[in-house]
Amino acid sequence: MTTRYRVEYALKTHRRDQLIEWIKGLLAVPFVLHSQPTVVFHEESIRLAAVATATQQRYAEIMRDVELLIKDHINHNNRSLPGKSKLKLLVPTVGHFFTPLLLEDAFIYQDQRRHISRRRFVAPSFNDVRLTLNTAQLMGLVRSSAIRLLTFDGDVTLYEDGCCLDGDNPVLSRLLRLLSQGKKIGIVTAAGYTEPSHYYLRLKGLLDAVKADTSLTPDQKSGLIVMGGESNFLFRYDQSSPHLLSFVPRSEWMLDEMHTWNDKDIDELLNVAEASLRECVSNLSLPANVLRKSRAVGIYPVKGKKMHREQLEETVLVVQNMVERSEVGKKLPFCAFNGGNDVFIDIGDKSWGVRACQRYFGGIDRSTTLHVGDQFLSAGANDFKARTACTTAWIANPAETVQLLDEMFELESEYSKGE
Repeated sequence: MTTRYRVEYALKTHRRDQLIEWIKGLLAVPFVLHSQPTVVFHEESIRLAAVATATQQRYAEIMRDVELLIKDHINHNNRSLPGKSKLKLLVPTVGHFFTPLLLEDAFIYQDQRRHISRRRFVAPSFNDVRLTLNTAQLMGLVRSSAIRLLTFDGDVTLYEDGCCLDGDNPVLSRLLRLLSQGKKIGIVTAAGYTEPSHYYLRLKGLLDAVKADTSLTPDQKSGLIVMGGESNFLFRYDQSSPHLLSFVPRSEWMLDEMHTWNDKDIDELLNVAEASLRECVSNLSLPANVLRKSRAVGIYPVKGKKMHREQLEETVLVVQNMVERSEVGKKLPFCAFNGGNDVFIDIGDKSWGVRACQRYFGGIDRSTTLHVGDQFLSAGANDFKARTACTTAWIANPAETVQLLDEMFELESEYSKGE
């Protein structure tokens, strides 16, 4: 019984998003009732078109109903009645929404591109719903308020895992366009370097492109910052610096709550995490080295070796459990995450990092901030907690980030013409 529980819960549930799974289940009903898998395309194309139209209508109706549930959920939170909304009863893990989600319009938008309603054998998938939620979030941001700050994860979001942001990356032109619009950009990464030279190597293409762009004003260029170690080290764009970044003293961006994070507690938490990591290395025979930093500790593979996903996830869950049960784990926020081929535990997390970026730029509201990342699962994913700090978009690869930004520009253009 214990083994089955661990398989079904510890190794599966933490890798699902309950809201997306719930919406996917709702959409499965009209798919089953309306799909016509036995109809041959070339024989009854007219009939298939009619079925697709009816199916799209049902899908859209369901999305409209979920949209209304989310509005009700927002109203309950605004009235200080969390946990009382119908959506919270249906999906207990659902969090906060800072803008309405225009799910019906978003589904029509995605259906025109992914032809979800015309599929006869493949039901609406996790990715269909994820991308629809992204579009709905963009529509909500564009129509309810201007987007003032965009924060991005690094690996798998702006560039491929383990790579750097090179000069030929298609996302660069989009990021420069954001700066030219007066929007602020924060790169919120788990990489916890204390020297700007290390970030320059990771972000060379972007930093060089900003320097070379003569159309950007100095004020627009100053809208680029880098938050390292989740929420521990802030750097601003600085054209006079050899590495185009300069360190920002903590006094200029620290949140009030961060002042209670003392060095003694930080060391104690990292000691607990390090002991747990070493235990996992021993018990699971991991080909890994332990690395201790000033505000983080983790394991990385021995040269030429690779750790399995299951080993990494087990390590994350063990360390997270051990730190949470410790006394210091109740005092300090922390983030334990799976980096793809390593595991790290950082002091703070990306919710603190995003909020610090908002504060640095003068107090940007959560409803006008968008965080883009690839790790939004409930455990072992360091973008997950950013959901408490702002609106978010869940992408699967750097190409989707480019697609998301193009979608945002398109929606902004259409909305400005309609006003």
